Amino acid sequence: MPAGASGILDPRVLAIGAAVFSAGATIFIRQGLRDGTTITGVWINVLVGTLGLWAAVLLTGGVYRVSAAGIALFAVAGIIGTVSGRVLRFMAIEKVGASIAAALNNLHPLFAAALAIAVLGERITLPILAGTLVIVVGTALLSSGGRRAGVRARYLWLPIASAACFGIVAVLRKIGLGSMGPVQGAAINATTALIVFSAFLVASGQRGAMASRGRSLAFFVAAGVAENTGVFLNIVALSVGTVGVVTPLVGTSPVFVLLLSPFFLRGVEGLGARVVAGTRLIVLGVYLVTALGGP
Repeated sequence: MPAGASGILDPRVLAIGAAVFSAGATIFIRQGLRDGTTITGVWINVLVGTLGLWAAVLLTGGVYRVSAAGIALFAVAGIIGTVSGRVLRFMAIEKVGASIAAALNNLHPLFAAALAIAVLGERITLPILAGTLVIVVGTALLSSGGRRAGVRARYLWLPIASAACFGIVAVLRKIGLGSMGPVQGAAINATTALIVFSAFLVASGQRGAMASRGRSLAFFVAAGVAENTGVFLNIVALSVGTVGVVTPLVGTSPVFVLLLSPFFLRGVEGLGARVVAGTRLIVLGVYLVTALGGP
């Protein structure tokens, strides 16, 4: 393999790229929600991802090495993560702001670790306990900082519930990669989400939500490109690297949101000292749980 290709396929490079694209998507979503709606934004997001991922499938040799188990796992991941998780993520960004939503959404590795302990019998280690405590303190700071900025605490469940969805999905995708390539898996994930979400909109009489125009359309399309590129890079990173290396680096996304917000969300939302401190603590806590929490 050429040296350049080896560097590109370094899981650390892929994971950091996923974090940057995820942060960019958060910024674009916040801007799009100024004129658009959550439902429209999610549908465009999933549509853009589906088209892009199937284009990637064709460019990488088409469909191959497909298994029923892999299809089932990525399909379920599409419903739990790409539909439920993203709807909650959009709602969270709208209700509590991009920075707080990104930080609390970053709790998904904690849910994945808790699931592994409860279901797979993995043991609790000191770094997991310490990381959980740091995350609790960081979340408390975010909550108090959010109240000072006018954010209602009752909406904080939205990014936390979204994080729970993404935590479950991380486990499903990792298992699914054992029987299917990352590009095909991501495409099946997105396609299932698009079919299920579109059927829901039609059945509930919300067909009008599948149309957008102007400024919000541009931001939602940009968010779709960034979001799905981030998900794709994350899946590829997991296919060539370990969860312990990839997850903490992907978890730095809230830091990039903090760095980008003053430039791209000026006048839309402000950043208090407690929000910044809380975000940093949550990133540290996730690192302790995922990178150092193993046996």
